[in-house]
Amino acid sequence: MERILSRTKKIIFQKQRDILSSAIIISAMIVLSRVFGLIRYRTLATYFTKEELDIFFASFRLPDFVFEMLITGALSAAFIPIIIKYKKNPETLHKNVSSIINLIMISLFIVMAITFIAAEPIMRIITPGFSDAQLKNVIVLSRILIISQLPFLVLGNIVSGIAQANRMFMVTAIAPVVYNIGIILGAIFLSDHFWIYGPAIGVVIGAFLFFFVQFPVIYFLKFDYQINRFDRSTIKEFITLFIPRTLSVLTNQIDLTIDLTLATLLGPGSYTIFFFSQHLQLFPVSFVGMAFGQASLPYVSRLYKDNKLAAIRRLFVDSILQLFYISVPLAFFFIFARTPIVRIVFGGRKFDWIGTNLTAFTLSVFALSIPAHTIFYFITRSFYATHDTKTPFFINFFTVFINITLSYLFIFVFKWPVWALALSFSVAITINVIILMIAFYYKIGGYSLTKLFKNTIKIYLTAFLASLAPYFMLKVLDELIIDTARTINVFILLSAVFALFGICYLFFSWLFTVEEVYILGKLFSKIRELKRQIEEVSSEPG
Repeated sequence: MERILSRTKKIIFQKQRDILSSAIIISAMIVLSRVFGLIRYRTLATYFTKEELDIFFASFRLPDFVFEMLITGALSAAFIPIIIKYKKNPETLHKNVSSIINLIMISLFIVMAITFIAAEPIMRIITPGFSDAQLKNVIVLSRILIISQLPFLVLGNIVSGIAQANRMFMVTAIAPVVYNIGIILGAIFLSDHFWIYGPAIGVVIGAFLFFFVQFPVIYFLKFDYQINRFDRSTIKEFITLFIPRTLSVLTNQIDLTIDLTLATLLGPGSYTIFFFSQHLQLFPVSFVGMAFGQASLPYVSRLYKDNKLAAIRRLFVDSILQLFYISVPLAFFFIFARTPIVRIVFGGRKFDWIGTNLTAFTLSVFALSIPAHTIFYFITRSFYATHDTKTPFFINFFTVFINITLSYLFIFVFKWPVWALALSFSVAITINVIILMIAFYYKIGGYSLTKLFKNTIKIYLTAFLASLAPYFMLKVLDELIIDTARTINVFILLSAVFALFGICYLFFSWLFTVEEVYILGKLFSKIRELKRQIEEVSSEPG
């Protein structure tokens, strides 16, 4: 037993040595986390109608706003780079990190108090389409999440930042899984007695577990937390990096809040449809884009610190093409197989056919932006690795303005339904990524545009041709052969279509000599030679 515990501890707290192994670990665990997330949504769709879920999902808007403002910018743009910077001096590192933690926690409790008191007027403003009964429940749920969920999530993400800076990705990827399990159990066992408050109680339990499972990282790394430490120079350095990124997060959060506001005006259940389709689109984006972006930050930071620009140029283009090779076919699949996908994921007994169709179409519109959204995280973290948080902020601010403008145009002028919000997002994120790539091109002194454009076109062509046969197969099986009234048959249909699509994609990749197919094969088989090649990229002179 002692040997098993020792080996388990070694696996969980093992430090990853290169970007490939880091990305594989993060991708695998994010897939697991997202699978549990989708199970969570299906569970909610089983116990609650889409109109009831409007209340539940809307109640997260205020606490999520606070969380994203304090943590998202702090971790990626400031916290991790500062840890890496002072890593070789443990005494200074512990002093500086303690100062940052103390600043974040004091700020958190101040903001928690303000938002708890102001929850009612804020929610009245941002949910104008809700009835008085809906609004009352949203306010109560929001306050529960603010005081009970937020502290554990913030502390858990601080520990995650410390672990990621030390290339310990396994333990930080397990935490979201237990968070989702808490919500699932709350919905299953507490909904009958506490209605929509059942899963909310599960959220609080999940948040505690999210922090609890990561807490051993502090002891494993021998981190010396100093509760009374406030080093002015460190706090100043942190704020300098933190504010531009926080302003960028602010624009995104305002954008999401406006999406909520507009969705509530489109009728009951509209926000749930938008929310479900948006998060289903985030499934491939998460395990491909977020994982790679998260894993790349320490490595690109190291290359930039060593002034190895040639290595960054090569890594940048190769990484984008690898991300495209995985994300582009997923986008095509989410478009032509949208309805069975939604039925598998959200086909609970209380999620009606109208909701299924609207969610499926909204998902297909979101899917248009999956490739751009996937590489967005890698590119922005490449900027952060070069200590540049201002450029992504200004670009993000501009494209959020585009998103908001298009949303108002589509909803109030064209009178389009909820999928219009997905269309405005897809247009905006694509423009965002194009401008980011142009800016990074000039920042690092250029990269191979010829290779990037040529291979991208080949990948899109390959994915399009590969989708034709599976699409017709889907139509024939669905309408003539398989009775898709049963969930198991929908699963069989989707599995068969996906398998054919994968085979066709690999065949056309070979036919058109798409070089990324070989990289993908090596990625999943973990061949040592590929690791050696990536390590060579990291060690070649800049």
